[in-house]
Amino acid sequence: MSAIMWCATLVCISALVTCVSTAGILYPRESESREVKSLDGMWNFRLSLPDPLVGFKERWYMKDLSKTGPVLQMPVPSSYNDVMVDKKIRDHVGLVWYDKSFFAPESWRQQGYRVFLRFGSVNYAAQVWVNTHLVLNHEIGHLPFQRDITANLKFGRLNRITVAVDNVLLATTVPQGSLQNISTNTGPKTIQTYTFDFFNYAGIHRSVFLYTTPVVYIDDVDVTTNYTEDSVGLINYKIQYGGSLSSGETLNCSITVLNNENVREKFTVITDDEEGLSGIIKIENAKLWWPYLMHEEPGYMYTLEIRLSTTWNVDDVYRLPVGIRTIKWTNTAFLINNKPAYLRGFGRHEDSDIRGKGMDYALVTRDYDLIKWIGANSYRTSHYPYAEEIMDFADRHGIMIVDECPSVDTDNFSDKLLKKHTTSLAELIKRDKNRPSVIMWSIANEPRSHHKEADSYFKYVVEFVKSKDKTRPVTAALNKWYSIDRAGQHLDIIGFNRYNAWYTLPGHTEIIQSRIEDEAAKWHAKHNKPVFMTEYGADSYAGLHMSPSFVWSEEYQVELMSEHFKAFDTLRTKNFFIGEMIWNFADFKTEQTVTRVGGNKKGVFTRQREPKSSAYHLRKRYWALANQLDGAQLPCNIKSYVIDNDGQNNVEL
Repeated sequence: MSAIMWCATLVCISALVTCVSTAGILYPRESESREVKSLDGMWNFRLSLPDPLVGFKERWYMKDLSKTGPVLQMPVPSSYNDVMVDKKIRDHVGLVWYDKSFFAPESWRQQGYRVFLRFGSVNYAAQVWVNTHLVLNHEIGHLPFQRDITANLKFGRLNRITVAVDNVLLATTVPQGSLQNISTNTGPKTIQTYTFDFFNYAGIHRSVFLYTTPVVYIDDVDVTTNYTEDSVGLINYKIQYGGSLSSGETLNCSITVLNNENVREKFTVITDDEEGLSGIIKIENAKLWWPYLMHEEPGYMYTLEIRLSTTWNVDDVYRLPVGIRTIKWTNTAFLINNKPAYLRGFGRHEDSDIRGKGMDYALVTRDYDLIKWIGANSYRTSHYPYAEEIMDFADRHGIMIVDECPSVDTDNFSDKLLKKHTTSLAELIKRDKNRPSVIMWSIANEPRSHHKEADSYFKYVVEFVKSKDKTRPVTAALNKWYSIDRAGQHLDIIGFNRYNAWYTLPGHTEIIQSRIEDEAAKWHAKHNKPVFMTEYGADSYAGLHMSPSFVWSEEYQVELMSEHFKAFDTLRTKNFFIGEMIWNFADFKTEQTVTRVGGNKKGVFTRQREPKSSAYHLRKRYWALANQLDGAQLPCNIKSYVIDNDGQNNVEL
């Protein structure tokens, strides 16, 4: 085993020592009882070179990273790969190290606060030290993790966080990859290989927070919603608290409901227990959460103001946004609030220039503005969970989310892989279970589902998801032919990816309509379940125009889309086809290959979020669907002015 592989195994095995926590992972929110301190900004950074184990051998976590050798300043959150112009950093395989110093206010100690350290995401595996003490291990990127570090802090003094990050992917990581040793002019080198088609960005990708709670605190909240025929909204809730009560101490939980203007709503609460930790909230004339363009007021959110009181400790207050809506599915339809919903959206990526997969509010704001401009109502978090801040936008704007775990091109099925796969889903469901925008759980993208082992593997995965949440359907984006696939039988809804006239017979758009109609019908005939298309598309190089259309031109991308639209319209009349999601929202970076010109160019927007011809074409399609299916009013600028059809144009020759 190479040194770098041994190093990766060391970090990952350490991470696995900590099983899925039963504690909650609520997003940090300030309140009367809670303070939130961001640790975002510039951190010290260095690669672990030339020996991948040097940081452990020399115990870099025992002192300031700057005292171990030369360091760089690295922004957090961001991927580290594209921030600098050093190819060695971009292509680094293995460990990197970060550290940052901060003050913990003395007032936190005086008020008896607990202090938690929370990471939104570190890719792929992380070990975290606070003041030389190992406090956290986590494996699997794109998901949050946290720890109570009260006992490790020096209040009123300077503290230090050190993070070791490993980006190595192996046969038992999620997603999977492998290491390859190559010979170079300067000697042997280890490189990372993987089959998925996006760049393996690494680093501290999302915000790092310190947040405080009282000694006894609100640890987790479970919410499900419904409504009655006479417009009474129902919120079933269950609250879990952390910390220990003293002998003789009592606990009480109370809830206030606020509307979207932060005004107290009229409601009643029927509790299931003496403490009020679970029960049902009833809201008369409740406003439902609706998807964008399905209602004049989409994304309506209430707020549950939860107050946990104890005999001798400070009350804890946490405010949870909640949308009231129902999800149902049959063998032919998917329904929101008992109304059939037709998904029109995208596959996407967390990806942008310089930042890589780093969370950026300006980019998120731009993306949602473009999603709404184009008339989409949904997208899939291909191929991993997106930042919680991104999901907040979906809740507020009424964008339906097919929430996908990081399992991509799943192969070489094993018990160890299965454990990590289900761990990723457990952490995802715990994080996103209360979001009204999340309408399905996607358990994989393009798994090698034709293998015999895939049958029992995905049967177990689906059963695991349903043991965590029975209120949402389970899907996957499949690309093996329906006749050999072994995963679809276990799903509630079939999603399939197919690239006719691109990877298959490129240039021949005349094959698309019949092939898509035939395949979708056969998926439904085999499984008697709703079907939607999770990926189709073609690369186009922005600014390349050719007439007649030719592959890679903007005209060809538009032509290919139109042929799919014809198939989708036929399928919509068959009453089992529930949606269309083009690949991709925007161009994105991939590993270096001769089939990719600076990355994958299947976006209808460029990587800089500027529209190609296909964006205007898709906009007309999606708004026409919204108008036809949901009665949405077309925007006045959907078509540019050409001629006044009502006017007379008399010309003398």
